Amino acid sequence: MRSWTALPVDRVVRLDGADADTVALAIDPLPSDAPAIVTYAAVQERSTTSMVTSVLDELEAAAAALFPAWLPGAEGIGGPGGAGVPAVRVLARRKAADGEDFGPFLAGLAERALTGRPSRFPPEIRAAGLARALAASFGRSRMSLLVRVPDGLTDAAQEVLVAGCEWLAHRGGFGVWLVGADLPAVDRVPRVPFPLKPGSPGTLTPSLTAAEAGPPRVLPGAPPGDRAATLPSAGSAEMPRAIVSYPAVAGRPHPASPSERALEAALGSRGWAAGRGWNQTLCPHPLAGPVRVDLLWQAERCVVEVDGPDHRGALKFAEDRSRDVRLQLAGYAVLRFTDDQVLTDAQGVIRQIELFLRDRRRATQEG
Repeated sequence: MRSWTALPVDRVVRLDGADADTVALAIDPLPSDAPAIVTYAAVQERSTTSMVTSVLDELEAAAAALFPAWLPGAEGIGGPGGAGVPAVRVLARRKAADGEDFGPFLAGLAERALTGRPSRFPPEIRAAGLARALAASFGRSRMSLLVRVPDGLTDAAQEVLVAGCEWLAHRGGFGVWLVGADLPAVDRVPRVPFPLKPGSPGTLTPSLTAAEAGPPRVLPGAPPGDRAATLPSAGSAEMPRAIVSYPAVAGRPHPASPSERALEAALGSRGWAAGRGWNQTLCPHPLAGPVRVDLLWQAERCVVEVDGPDHRGALKFAEDRSRDVRLQLAGYAVLRFTDDQVLTDAQGVIRQIELFLRDRRRATQEG
């Protein structure tokens, strides 16, 4: 078995032998030897320029949402009021001075996280800066973009997608891993076998290593617009929007989960809810893979899961049940709620959690 370090993080490759959902299960929780992994659900784009711009815009929004995970010292700064903006700009420049970050970009990104105003930098600077910021958010030195390739792309759209991915890999320093539909019109992407079985996260057995995948395909240094492969106009119809998703950061609700954020807001003023931790990783058994749980009261061995619509799919539904059994065998209780329950009846959800915790604490005291 080889580790995640066998996968290239400096070029575009196709992960063979697993569909996108299987790979998604394998990276939750993020394996300790993997780079930071952000998932991009690709859509048909008219040009390489529009594809790169769309991805960078989404990655910048993700980095802003993950703030302050990538900026040490900014944990107590929650808004632009007072000295917030000057403070984060100083922290960003200090971080850049101690590492490889470009200070002006990092300062602008920190300001955007507080104010919502997008930064204005060339795509090359944005790509490299975002790769470093997103990697740092998860305590990693490198980042890979897992690209879900949709069905039905035209030949021209396939070329646009691959050319954009190559630009991101070369100019931004991303690893780019393709999963999903084949790209028969583009034959230059090396394939890396990925025979990873669900239930054994963190390990894989590719027969093609990073070295065997060949050297990165080096593109000219010009911006992507200078070598764009252009698709025919789609007319006035609105193009589907690209979607970027990313892992949770331990210790806080997922920024992209309204239900997690709503539940935390409701719990924050309740004394009985003390001791909780968001998005924690547990290892129920030394011979089993780790499990990431949405919300944990470790002392009471209580896990709360907030499930979105994606948990209704067959693969994730089965994985959830398997995880629940492993956690229960290790002495944890698992309380599951849908995100609709949290968003429409937060008080009812909180009452159930409170009743369970009080009963568990009472039993512990009496025992």
